[in-house]
Amino acid sequence: MSGESSEPLQRPVLLPPGGEKRVMLHSCCAPCSGEVIEAMVASGLELEIFFYNPNIHPREEYELRKVENIRFAEDHGIPFTDADYDTDNWFARVKGLEWAPERGERCTQCFDMRFERTALHAHEKGFNVITSCLGISRWKNMTQINGAGERAAARWPGMSYWTYNWRKGGGAARMIEISKREEFYAQQYCGCIYSLRDTNKWRLANGRPKVVIGQDYYGRGEEESREAVE
Repeated sequence: MSGESSEPLQRPVLLPPGGEKRVMLHSCCAPCSGEVIEAMVASGLELEIFFYNPNIHPREEYELRKVENIRFAEDHGIPFTDADYDTDNWFARVKGLEWAPERGERCTQCFDMRFERTALHAHEKGFNVITSCLGISRWKNMTQINGAGERAAARWPGMSYWTYNWRKGGGAARMIEISKREEFYAQQYCGCIYSLRDTNKWRLANGRPKVVIGQDYYGRGEEESREAVE
């Protein structure tokens, strides 16, 4: 349910690399992208959203995250590209890394794959700047994410990955505020089958029930999202 915040959100004016005004945003979900989208719009930037996340498991979870993302994009008049859910390619990319820890090499390969496809799409659409909302989560390693983004952008002449820290200046707090205002679906784990496995293991070890997909939404009294409980 969309609505207006009771207080105006104060944000800095954003300046993408090279003074560009057009940005291709890789989005993983609505909660992470909400603040990023609104901040770009407030700065008068032209953006498009590229949803490419073949890591998300199972398909039910993938569709929940995508539908929320599409709803928010449509509310703001932002073009949205729904990319292929090519899970076979993702599993091939991370083969042998099934037991790597989160923020380890498996995550690096996952980011590389998603950003490479984002950069290709941006090149095809004539965008010179790409970025991602993944780094707004305090549970992500920004150096790891930025490295993947820079490697992907370097594949195309004149393209840059925007390493802006979306958490700073109150960005992380506004992310939660927007999520509650919009009553976004509150996912309980990073996304892949291995993070679901490890999250459930942690939950059981700490006397908590396993993840129930599609159950919790911000602003509805069930806000124990990944941002809140880990």
